[in-house]
Amino acid sequence: MRKVIGTLMAVALLALPALAADNQKEADRLENSGSVLEEILNIPDDIPQDLLDKAECVVIFPSVIKFAIGLGGSYGRGAMICRGGQHFTGPWGAPSMAALEGGSFGFQLGGQATDFVLLIMNPRGATSILKSKVKLGAGASAAAGPKGRDASAATDATLRAEILSYSRSRGLFAGISLEGSTLRPDNDGNERLYGKKLTATQIVRDGAVSVPPSAQKMVALLNKKSPKNESDPNSLK
Repeated sequence: MRKVIGTLMAVALLALPALAADNQKEADRLENSGSVLEEILNIPDDIPQDLLDKAECVVIFPSVIKFAIGLGGSYGRGAMICRGGQHFTGPWGAPSMAALEGGSFGFQLGGQATDFVLLIMNPRGATSILKSKVKLGAGASAAAGPKGRDASAATDATLRAEILSYSRSRGLFAGISLEGSTLRPDNDGNERLYGKKLTATQIVRDGAVSVPPSAQKMVALLNKKSPKNESDPNSLK
C-alpha cells in the first residue's frame, strides 16, 4: 500500500511543473491582453468613449497570427471581460479565456502578428459568445468599429451591430471586419488558469472566481475608463 501511495505522490510531483507552466501561459496571455488594451485606449484617435461606455463586454486578442499565407486563416487566444450583474450594469469582473479562429482578415496582417479588440454591444451577443462558438456575421452581427471622430459618421448598420471590432498592426489602429471568423470560449484555457473546470458563463455571469492577479491591472483599467454602463436600460433587460 505504501508503495502505491509513494508512486502516486511521485507522479503528482512530476505533473506539478507542467501544470504550473500551463497556468503561467494563460497568466502571460492575460497580462499581454491588458498591455494591448491599455495601449489602444491611450491612442488619441482610439475607440470612441461612448461606445466603450455602452459595451457589455470587451474581448482582447494579442498577437493573432495568420497561419496560412494566401488562404487568410488566422488563429488567436485572448480574454473576454464583461460587466457584472444580471443586466451587465456592475463593475468589470473576472476574465474568461477566449479563442478567435478562421476567417480572412485581408492583407492587413501582412504575415505578422496583429492585435484585436472587440466590443460586445448587447446582452444577446454576450450571452451567445459565453455559451458556445459563434460565427461572426451569421450567429452574431459584426462590423468594423468606428474610431475617434469617425464615430459621428458611423452608419446605422454599424451602430446596430452586436460586435464592433478593431485591429492594430504595424502601429496602425483601425476598425476591421472579422465576418466569417468564429469566436468561442476557451474552456481548456479557463481550466489551466483557474485550476478547475469552469464554463465561461460561470466565470463571467455567476462570479464563480475572483479576478486573478494577472488580470487585475486590466480590470482596474476598464473600471477606471468606463465605470458605468451607459446603454439604454431597456436594452439590457
